[in-house]
Amino acid sequence: MIKENRIKKNYTQEKLAELLGISSRQLQRIERNEFETSIRTIKKAIAILDIPDNEILEYMRKRA
Repeated sequence: MIKENRIKKNYTQEKLAELLGISSRQLQRIERNEFETSIRTIKKAIAILDIPDNEILEYMRKRA
């Protein structure tokens, strides 16, 4: 969800990581579902990338 929306918005991993206040390595791991991140970081990503509610719900359903 995050990677696809990052690409749609033309953000590099480095730029999005900077906006989120995390390392680009951490963002890489989040995008590959190798790392559980905080709700705070997810909320920031949703706001920055303007992710639609239906995508968020689908993502959360798959993770449950």
